[in-house]
Amino acid sequence: MSELAQLIMKTLTGKYDEVSVLVVKKESTMTKLWNTEPSITQSWSETHIHLRLTKSRRLWVLSFETRDPLSIIKDSESLLSLVDRVEEAQLYSPLPEPGKCSPIEEAYDSKIESFMDNPVEPLEQMINAAIAQGVGRVAGTLTLSKITITLVSSNGFECSEVKSQVEAYARAFKGEISGHWAYGSTRLDLKAIEDVGRRAGYYATLTKTKVDISPGEYNVAISPLVVGNLFSYLAYMASALQMLMGFSVFLKYPPGVRIGSELLTLIDKPRDPTLPGARGFDDEGVETFNKPIIEKGVVRSILHNSATAAKLGAKTTGNAGWIFPTPWNLEIAGGDVKEEEITQLVKDGLIITNNWYTRLQNYYEGYFSTVSRDVALLVRDSEVVGHVGRVRIAMSYPRLLSSLISVSKSRYDVSWWEVRIPTRAPFMIFEKVNITKPEV
Repeated sequence: MSELAQLIMKTLTGKYDEVSVLVVKKESTMTKLWNTEPSITQSWSETHIHLRLTKSRRLWVLSFETRDPLSIIKDSESLLSLVDRVEEAQLYSPLPEPGKCSPIEEAYDSKIESFMDNPVEPLEQMINAAIAQGVGRVAGTLTLSKITITLVSSNGFECSEVKSQVEAYARAFKGEISGHWAYGSTRLDLKAIEDVGRRAGYYATLTKTKVDISPGEYNVAISPLVVGNLFSYLAYMASALQMLMGFSVFLKYPPGVRIGSELLTLIDKPRDPTLPGARGFDDEGVETFNKPIIEKGVVRSILHNSATAAKLGAKTTGNAGWIFPTPWNLEIAGGDVKEEEITQLVKDGLIITNNWYTRLQNYYEGYFSTVSRDVALLVRDSEVVGHVGRVRIAMSYPRLLSSLISVSKSRYDVSWWEVRIPTRAPFMIFEKVNITKPEV
């Protein structure tokens, strides 16, 4: 990968003012479960090559899915004829001085690569743990990957790092009721994968009783899956480009302003070697570092690359994205609540175990809605009395975050298609959450 990046960079240097080449190679094995049996296993290798090219303050960002350097160079050189017809970039900053090459150590687990040839053992543990709960069938996936990232730039930066990734999720069914759990890490933890099946089965068999509820305000506990989904959207809004475009609640709640309860701390944590988004350097070659986005309810950090930092008079935070500064991993601080105490603290309300269809209606105010998926549990007098079908949370992020009353001590590493930023998340309990019924 390094030789490929160097060849492209050296050939284009001199023709462009600046050249950066980012090569991401991902080797993966995915096994899908259907009706409690592995239905298909797919293995593939993909190489994505990304270029950042500048000429006279004109900026191009290109992406290729090929390892043919000649075609990449030819396509890149053809853009030079367009320089006079392209406007100068509104967001432009020269590449920063080359930083130290500091790849994340211990982000690669060799066990994952060995199980890519035969993932039967972790799959069987996940399935058996769900079946032991009394479910009828199990679906899901287990994806194992090895990822190599190489960045070479004309300013002299060159660095590579290797990490592994496991994503597991299971959906367990008991009649018409389903439970779900997920796990994402750089580590192949067989107990954590087994726990995916166990928890999915547990939620699917917790109750058979269907209960109707009226729209209104309820105490609501949300699982780490829901926490991961909702806080991913919130963290994306901490990108400085989102703010410049007017699509961010942090325009109204800038650094130093309180947005939520003192129980809330949200950290961008790229240097955690156990979370799949681990990165030692960003796309500009800036060394990454861990930073709070929100600390004890107060906004602390906006995420920058060099261009947004220059525009707003700030410093890059090591979150490039050549165009879009982005969080790498998220960690949400735990509290002191034991999981077995959650129903007691909810008292009368809901436990939402999974969600989807999260949408922002007003970014500036932070108004959003999300719909429950799988079982949503009704709690009365601190006991689970049934499930309520699909419900919708509809309110603003500041109001939700300010209504946080309890956080679990235990946290879980979550990453799957509804949680695209790997997140270490607790259970969280909120009061006076606005609940409606979605249209069927």
